[in-house]
Amino acid sequence: MVLAALGVASCLKSMSRYNEDLDRAEKLMRSNPDSALTILDAIDPSELKQDSLQAKYHYLKGYIHLSRNRSMIGDSLIRVAHEYYRGKDVVRDVRSGMVLAWYKFWVGDTPGALSMLDSLSSLRNVPDSVMVQSLRARVLLGASEYQGRLLIPYAKKLHKLETDSMRKMEALYMLLSAYEYAEETDSALYLVDELIDYARANKWGDKQFIFELERAQLLTENGKSAESDVLIDDIFRKAGPDNGAADLLYFQRSINALNTGDVGRAARNLALADSAASKLRKDDDAYYRSYSNLLNAIVDFKQTGRIKLTHINGLNNRQTERFNRVKASQWESERGALRQQNLALALKAESEHKTVIILAISIFALIIIVGAIWIIRARRQRERENEERIEALQKMVDEYKAMPEHPQDTETETGVVKDSETEAAVAGTTELKDSSALRAAMLRQLGIIRMVAETPTEQNREMLRKISSIEGETNGELVDWANVFEIIDNLYSGFYGKLHGKYGDALTLKEEQIIVLMVVGFSTKEISVITGQTTSTVYVRKTSIRKKLGVPEKEDIVRFLLDEFHR
Repeated sequence: MVLAALGVASCLKSMSRYNEDLDRAEKLMRSNPDSALTILDAIDPSELKQDSLQAKYHYLKGYIHLSRNRSMIGDSLIRVAHEYYRGKDVVRDVRSGMVLAWYKFWVGDTPGALSMLDSLSSLRNVPDSVMVQSLRARVLLGASEYQGRLLIPYAKKLHKLETDSMRKMEALYMLLSAYEYAEETDSALYLVDELIDYARANKWGDKQFIFELERAQLLTENGKSAESDVLIDDIFRKAGPDNGAADLLYFQRSINALNTGDVGRAARNLALADSAASKLRKDDDAYYRSYSNLLNAIVDFKQTGRIKLTHINGLNNRQTERFNRVKASQWESERGALRQQNLALALKAESEHKTVIILAISIFALIIIVGAIWIIRARRQRERENEERIEALQKMVDEYKAMPEHPQDTETETGVVKDSETEAAVAGTTELKDSSALRAAMLRQLGIIRMVAETPTEQNREMLRKISSIEGETNGELVDWANVFEIIDNLYSGFYGKLHGKYGDALTLKEEQIIVLMVVGFSTKEISVITGQTTSTVYVRKTSIRKKLGVPEKEDIVRFLLDEFHR
């Protein structure tokens, strides 16, 4: 019990320490996520025995990986955390669900990620500050999948809930992209004008430049190539020919020229765009080239009427290169995730093994405790019963010692002697009372003997010797056998006298003692206590009695003798 108590106390103390570490990590995960991750890395998740601690650990680790834009391939146990928090903690429910959605995205289940975020967006009674995070993830992921009309309500809701001005403009820009993908260019142009005005008012030069480039692209999409060219010329005039987006501006001009049928101007602007991209982006031009190769193939076809394989190969190679990079990154992440999962499974198996051992020890300790309690209670019960019997026996001893040896003559309360008729009536009544009292006393004495036989403690044995020695000598025995034989004769119609008279020569004293106790109804064990023999000896003597009296094997000895004496 002491070891079990120490083990439980140690476990509770350890779990309390882990809870404190996780609380510290949770406080740091936004302001200093690297420090929070250091705290988590120092914890062995297999030692977290409580579901609440396991859920908090995996929730925090996944959330930090998400905030640091790290691979989430190894965060598969975020499912456990989300299941634990569902319906219990609305904040962690939504945040763990958001982390689970990004985990699905990392493992290639983008539809599952979007479905997860959709379910979170439909939850009720979620604080706006928490719902905003989920909506941001939903809008960003939807934009990466080029969702248009489906994304618009989420982007609108996000723009409404955002309180920070910068965040609000970001939400408006995402809504702009949703309108653009939905081919609702009029709505998109309205929003981009609002963004340009806001950037100009707040002197966000770089942002204003980006929004104006976005407006030029929207004008092209809306069939207003000439207005798009005017806007691009205005941007070049304000930002110079060597600005950071020169390749994209020339590229947009090339598209405008193609849309108006001016293939030569399209080719010249595309060449300028390629040259600017090689200067600005150097080796990191894969994204630009994925568009440029396609446009070069279109321009070349317009000029020559033929499709060149080199352009198709270039386009394919760029796409293949990008695809291979993504797959290589994914494979490496999956291998890391598998290693982590194997480690987690090994730790889980070890933890379950320890849990089984602890459970077995606990059950064994519980059995011992219950058994000890039962034994203690049984012993106390026996002690109480013994004390009660001792008190009863002591009371009987005191009563026997107080009884007069001979009845004395008594007088009436007035001192007048009764007349002869009254004396005769009283004598008859007294004789009847004396007979009943004698029988009651004998039965009581047999009851005392049986009580000692049932609970043969040393105190009870000594008490019985005292009682038996009041009216005669016991000669070391527990009872005065002469007195016992007399009691049996008085209570059972002279049974002992008849037994001794008919079979006295054949039976020993011990055998006679056994027979008279059998008549009273004593068990073999009780007979062994009163006669001072072992139970096996009593059994042997019973067999001897059966042979000496000629009692058939299956017939009861006492019944046989009673029938014999009544013939």
